[in-house]
This record gives sequence, structure tokens and C-alpha cells, in this order.
Amino acid sequence: MLTSAVILGLLGSFHCIGMCGPIAFLLPVDRSNNFRKNIQIGAYHFGRLTAYAFIGLIFGWLGRSFYLFGMQQQLSIATGIIMIVLVLAPSKWLQRFRITQPVFKGISKIKSSLGGALKKKTTDAFLTIGFLNGFLPCGLVYMAVFGALAMAQPAKGALYMVIFGLGTVPMMTLAVYLGNFINGRMRQRIRKVIPLVVVLLGTLFILRGMGLGIPYVSPKPMTPTAEASMECHTPSNAKEVTNYIPTDPQ
Repeated sequence: MLTSAVILGLLGSFHCIGMCGPIAFLLPVDRSNNFRKNIQIGAYHFGRLTAYAFIGLIFGWLGRSFYLFGMQQQLSIATGIIMIVLVLAPSKWLQRFRITQPVFKGISKIKSSLGGALKKKTTDAFLTIGFLNGFLPCGLVYMAVFGALAMAQPAKGALYMVIFGLGTVPMMTLAVYLGNFINGRMRQRIRKVIPLVVVLLGTLFILRGMGLGIPYVSPKPMTPTAEASMECHTPSNAKEVTNYIPTDPQ
């Protein structure tokens, strides 16, 4: 399912131009020195990837808890359903639940720190900008988070988010170099495609959890009974070994 991280990342890169693009446009890069500019942009991306890896690590660890209780399939199905619901449900309906309200204060502090970092031109400032940028709310980042949760392992959750982040690097880099190079009409087309792809990915997560025996898409899970039978399987040469046990000479 790491392929879904690549797809989300590539689509997220177009989405990021509209959502996080203003931050990329405002990066105080040194345009008089190409080498220094590349280092600054690299530090910015490294900061974002570090933030994504941290998020993936946390949610992969949470997913591990479900796995230990034998709920990995249910988690994958639930992840797919949530992804589809968040895309298809009207935004006004979702606002009734005030899902993001508890974190609004934290986001406000992040934006405040981000504004201060944007005034600096040191390399560590670009690292800070990228790191804080990774924690800003974004719809496709939320989708990637659910994917990391379904990985059910901290390392795989972190890897999922890093792959997602790498998919956004090319377009965000172009945004730094070229500015606002995608017109409004193109953005509208991209926004229409993104929900369709997210629904497709959500469906793949559901199929993965159903364990239908479809290679790569919905592999059949290894049941506890099957694992036990494999462990208790008698070796083919066991009978031959017993023939060599010496008998009592008396």
C-alpha cells in the first residue's frame, strides 16, 4: 500500500501549491547565490519530511495497537471508509462535529512561529519553516495520516509519510523557483480529480482489509489457525530420525 503514498504525494503536490504555496512563495531564499539557495530549499524540504516522519511514527504506533489486538483488517477497512466519507460528506455536515476545534490553538501557535521564522535567512530557519509547515492542517495530509495508521507499524507509518512528502517535493520546489505558475483554471481541474483518487484509494484500503485473496490488492490474511499448523507441522524426516534411536541392549 506504499504506492498509495506516492499517489497521494503527487496529487498533494498540486494541492499544496494552493494551500502551502504561499509559504513557498515567501521563503526568504538567497536568489543571488544558487548554491546557497539550493541548500536553503533542501533544508526546507528536509524539515517538512522530518515532520511527516514524526507524524507517521506516532500514527503507525497507534495502528500497531490495533494490530496487537488482531484488528489490522478492521483498521484497514475503517481507514478506507473514513477516507471516502471525508471526501464525499458535505463540509457543513463535518463542521457540526467540530473535529479540528481542539487543535485550533496549537495551529495558531504554529502559524505565529512560522511567521517569525520567515523573517530569517539562516539555514536552520528554513529547517524550522519546513518542520512547522508539515504540521499545518491539510486535507491530503490527513488522508496520508490514515494510510500511516493502517500500516500498523511505527517504522512503516513513518516511511509512508516520508514517501508522501517526497511526492510533494518537485512541485513545491518549482513553486519556490517559479512562483505561482499554475493558473486558477488548472487548480480547479486538479481539485475535481483529487476527491476521485482519494475515493479510489479508500476503496483499495477496504479491499485490503477484506482479504479476498487478490494478489497485491487484497491478499488473504494469515489466520492464527494457519500459523499454528505451520509451527506444528511434523518434519518429513522425523520418522527417519526415530529409526536411529538406540534400543535398550537388555
